[in-house]
Amino acid sequence: MAEPFLVRPLVAVVGGDTLLARELRELLAETRPAPRVELISGIAEQLAPEEEEPVVMVPLAAASFEGAAVAFLAGSHASSRKAFKIASKNTVLIDLTSALEEQPTARLRAPFAEKAPVKNLAAVQVIAHPAAIAIAMFLARLAECAPLRRSIVHVFEPASERGQKGLDELQQQNVAVLSFQKLKTDVFDTQLAFAMLARYGEEADEPLEGIEQRVERHLASLLAAWDGVPMPSLRVIQAPVFHGHSFSVWVEFEENPGVEALKRALDGDGIDVRPDDPPTNIGVAGQNGLSVGAIAVDPNQARACWFWMAADNFRLSAENAVAVMKEWV
Repeated sequence: MAEPFLVRPLVAVVGGDTLLARELRELLAETRPAPRVELISGIAEQLAPEEEEPVVMVPLAAASFEGAAVAFLAGSHASSRKAFKIASKNTVLIDLTSALEEQPTARLRAPFAEKAPVKNLAAVQVIAHPAAIAIAMFLARLAECAPLRRSIVHVFEPASERGQKGLDELQQQNVAVLSFQKLKTDVFDTQLAFAMLARYGEEADEPLEGIEQRVERHLASLLAAWDGVPMPSLRVIQAPVFHGHSFSVWVEFEENPGVEALKRALDGDGIDVRPDDPPTNIGVAGQNGLSVGAIAVDPNQARACWFWMAADNFRLSAENAVAVMKEWV
């Protein structure tokens, strides 16, 4: 007997040729059944490099959302805000830019870090910052192994979180430093090449402390659902790397369960433990979930352990966005 004909749902992607949208498109193509995808252009987007095949997009207009059950907002803040104004009320907006998080109809989401499956009816689903998702996944899993007292997390932010403009500026700076040329500083307003930054320059597109506050805000919201998981002390540092988040984490337990017990507790369901091959931001490119390694007892505090983590920032955001989509289509 022939299988019944299935009408594939239609989803839209605003900012259809950005780096983040490209990751979304790959994941949507792997979804079964794969939805039909409408790519919508944005406003002053940070475009991905030229691809082998041209990306066909329609204009950012109300008519472009017709029939779309879900629209992913993966472009600029400006395009997300415009989409919010013109999209059909029957279209659920999944915002990966955080531009709409202050809207009364918005709900912060991160299915990989949520305690239980949620069917939320909010018109706007804002995907949490990928660093907040990774930290919440890690601490929630760790708390299942042993009670936590406190933790400290250093987040090493990649240039790709600033979009294609951030990648281009870091690349130009690397070349310029080695050839004694003038540095381009439109995005970071300071030298990032070969440097670690605690703050950007005053004229940067967005202050680093604002990004740090967003990560803290999103993480606090995600951890609120997990009893016994205290909010960590957190610092975001801009690293001179192109892609992928890295994390240095210190955790103090009520009673240290030991490295082997921690490895067993962490491994599985979105977290890959690599005891003999600590993850790198390069090594996790294109990989799902979160990777953890270099787990060691703190020699100066027997109740505490150090951890090293890495995650593909775009992949983690896109995975959570697609998981939200599956709640609706």
